[in-house]
Amino acid sequence: MKITVVGLGKIGLPLAVQFAKSGHQVHGADVSQKVVDLVNAGTEPFPGEAHLADYLAEVVGDGRLEATTDTAAAVADSDAVVVVVPLFVDEEARPDFGWMDSATEDIARGLKPGTLVIYETTLPVGTTRTRWKPKLEQGSGLTEGTDFHLVFSPERVLTGRVFEDLRKYPKLLGGLSDEGAKRAVDFYEQVLQFDERPDLTRANGVWDLGSAEAAEMAKLAETTYRDVNIGLANQFGAFAAKNGIDVFQVIEASNSQPYSHIHRPGIAVGGHCIPVYPRLYLWNDPDATVVRAAREANAAMPAYTVGLTVGAAGGSLQGKKVAVLGASYRGGVKETAFSGVFATVDALREAGADVVVHDPMYAADELAKFGWDAYTVGEPVDVVVVQADHAEYRDLSASDFPGVQVVVDGRRVLDPARFDGVRFLVVGQAEKVS
Repeated sequence: MKITVVGLGKIGLPLAVQFAKSGHQVHGADVSQKVVDLVNAGTEPFPGEAHLADYLAEVVGDGRLEATTDTAAAVADSDAVVVVVPLFVDEEARPDFGWMDSATEDIARGLKPGTLVIYETTLPVGTTRTRWKPKLEQGSGLTEGTDFHLVFSPERVLTGRVFEDLRKYPKLLGGLSDEGAKRAVDFYEQVLQFDERPDLTRANGVWDLGSAEAAEMAKLAETTYRDVNIGLANQFGAFAAKNGIDVFQVIEASNSQPYSHIHRPGIAVGGHCIPVYPRLYLWNDPDATVVRAAREANAAMPAYTVGLTVGAAGGSLQGKKVAVLGASYRGGVKETAFSGVFATVDALREAGADVVVHDPMYAADELAKFGWDAYTVGEPVDVVVVQADHAEYRDLSASDFPGVQVVVDGRRVLDPARFDGVRFLVVGQAEKVS
């Protein structure tokens, strides 16, 4: 097959490489000339994706993948088009379809009869049918279901392990017609390979959910579940901490029974997915009170953590130097999308602290662009707050923070035994008094 992948970001580029590695001819389309030039040189435009550098060099080197800024021309030369263009959202996660609309217009200009078009970007329920279908039909003069087929199939991978996740998780999809769905199943069976999953009720592989709306909702549902679960864990943690209970032992004990799957409490829920997709769900279903309450509970965790910090510091952070460890939304990923660092720094500054930020993945000048002074481990500091669970933090001790009086671990990543003589709190866990 000839395939175009529209959007060569942290999901789209690995997908394009995966399709090319499976033996197909792939066009990668992106609006960034810099990204296109790097891809055509066989150089990954962003770090941190396992195997991407080697795989990219391989498929570019043998001519199976080439990148372009001319989306319409690439589409015109393709049997299938896969769209992974970002859907931007505001602070309330209200969708801004600007980039996706523009990409869809480009796709429509190049669309020819017989083409399969698949959107993988996470969407509010109904978007494929009510937004992309009419735009593609209007821009191409073709009729969906007759001249071309339109399908939704959500990406379900995490950055840093895309190739692993593509094999691990079933590929969900739903078409606007039975024929479109059949063609999409055939497409993904040719471009993906799957691990055996004896834990699943049906064979791992491509799963047709019967409609685009079901596939759209499946992605929102699986992510919203995580947000609601974390919100519940955070409320359990706050109660346990007030009552001298180790919530992590409670969670471990509860999860020993197969019907309990309680997640872990923590300082924040960040990233492109978990803080965002519940809001996209609420955009469709504003009466979902459980979803809304969980989102509000999780959004309040940075302020809650700073409140713990103020209390542990004797009731005031005025004039104290506070080091926030971790700008990224999670450990091992250089990404600040909806990271808890923003609310944490703001709350600390409102409490009068002199805030500095450390992250092993960001240079001082990169942190400065966010408006933060960089902290170097080893410099004197009064208080430490852990915001991201980078592996580099696991072996830190009191000696790495001269003068530190209080440590608040928002990710349960530090070893309390290494902080003898320091007041040490874990978010969601009662303080141990020696």
